[in-house]
Amino acid sequence: MSDRRRIVILGGGFAGVYTARELLRRGRDRIDVHLVNRENYLVFQPMLPEVISGSIGIADTTIPIRRFVPGAQLHMRDVESVDLERREVICSPGFQPRHLVLPFDHLVVALGNVTDFRGMTGLAEHAMPLKTHGDALVLRNHVIHVLEEAESERDIGLRARLLTFVVAGGGFSGVEVIAELHDFVRRAARSYPRLRREKRRFILLHSRERILPEVDESLALYAQRLLRRRGIEIMLNARLQAATANHALLSDGTRLPTATLVATVPSHPNPVCESLALSRIRGRIVVDAFLRAQGSTNVWALGDCALVPLPHAKCPDESAFAPPTAQHAIREARVAASNILASDEGKPLTPFTFRGLGSLCALGHRKGVAQVMGLKLAGLPAWFLWRTVYWSKLPGAAAKLRVGLSWIVDLVLPPDIVQLRLGRSSGINHEHFEPGQPVFEQGDLGDRVYIVIRGRAAVERLIDGSAEAQTVAHLGAGQYFGEMALLNRAPRNATVRCIEAMDVLSIQKGEFTSLIANLDVLRTQFEQTARQRGDRPAPERDIPSPPATGRAGD
Repeated sequence: MSDRRRIVILGGGFAGVYTARELLRRGRDRIDVHLVNRENYLVFQPMLPEVISGSIGIADTTIPIRRFVPGAQLHMRDVESVDLERREVICSPGFQPRHLVLPFDHLVVALGNVTDFRGMTGLAEHAMPLKTHGDALVLRNHVIHVLEEAESERDIGLRARLLTFVVAGGGFSGVEVIAELHDFVRRAARSYPRLRREKRRFILLHSRERILPEVDESLALYAQRLLRRRGIEIMLNARLQAATANHALLSDGTRLPTATLVATVPSHPNPVCESLALSRIRGRIVVDAFLRAQGSTNVWALGDCALVPLPHAKCPDESAFAPPTAQHAIREARVAASNILASDEGKPLTPFTFRGLGSLCALGHRKGVAQVMGLKLAGLPAWFLWRTVYWSKLPGAAAKLRVGLSWIVDLVLPPDIVQLRLGRSSGINHEHFEPGQPVFEQGDLGDRVYIVIRGRAAVERLIDGSAEAQTVAHLGAGQYFGEMALLNRAPRNATVRCIEAMDVLSIQKGEFTSLIANLDVLRTQFEQTARQRGDRPAPERDIPSPPATGRAGD
């Protein structure tokens, strides 16, 4: 039996990836590291706003995790649940509808934050977040599309709405996004003859009395004056409350007509954290000075989803805990990796003592503000320091080379205005099956409902531990199947196999759930079917029923 320790890390941001890297650097010979992340790359988020403007290339801010942490086993899955008692992480299915179960000796929770629009009407549908690389690409494509439409639009009111850009949130992310948007649109408009003469409106919303609360007041006021001189409207003490396709609605009743609304706030720890039986404050996992989750010996939390205490804090407010920055996450990762290995060896643990080196913010057009180790800079020197520091922090020589070349090209060439249409798969698909091919198998997870358009299928079940499956029903055109597993949240209790070339309409779980939740007639029909199937004898229970116009079978 192997005595290697199994460490599962949830999250592929700075905290998770650097923890894996440090663990393998220190203890590769005695541990196995498994990292779970939806993507196979790390996004260098400080530079994400520059993807919008095209100052750097689309892929320049992405670092392949497999190359950056070559010894870790990467699982491109979503985390569905964590069983702390059984020490297991349950991940979403891949190509096969079966859960991936990862046992662990130590669990590292580094899931970060997610955009949270709860309680804000219409934002989930009409506001664009900026948390991921995909968000940046979507926003860039949208802005280019808006410029194309405005160039050919004759309606004055609609053209004004298309050329109004609203960003909610006056922290680092919001300020950098509005600055990059302003620079990009200003430069790109030179390629649109009609837009050169059009007024373009940029609005930054912030709920406090000044932007950039993370830096000294003098620097924040400098940033406000600079942005306003460029024509960016800054609305202070203004809180975004709701959104429609045509307007941003503020809490004081103000309606801002716009086709582009970017919301950099609010954010909230990943919902998986809420499902863990761990102590939390405002959704963040409470940890001790060693980054162990409170009350646990083998669960560690760090990064944005953890409430990490800072040394020598004067009072228990926000300043008493580590802020959600890359510099803190990377150093938390080193401490967590060291303490995980030390705990297995019975050695003393090391407390987290890093308080931060300072703050940097780019304001676009080669201007910025910086507050580093007591030194305050503004304008060109701060912008140059911003680029120098973040360029040096880029993981890997390849990323540094790509970004450096992109910056040089950006100095002399106009921005790229090519709109990349990213295809989005529908939740309702047509699928084709050949004879002998299973649609799904007994024991699979329920992820879709199927409606037979043409062809035939057989329903097979393994009953009472039998070695061979028995055919218990047949399906034909107009019949549906697969909904029982979704309604009951249980594995498939039968195999459906094509016996005559078959075309089906498949509906994803999310769309099916939305349909039955909002259409009373449809919900009632499925519930009646579920009750009918539930009343049948065990061998026939949950077998697809005949449609209202006919009977199943030959």
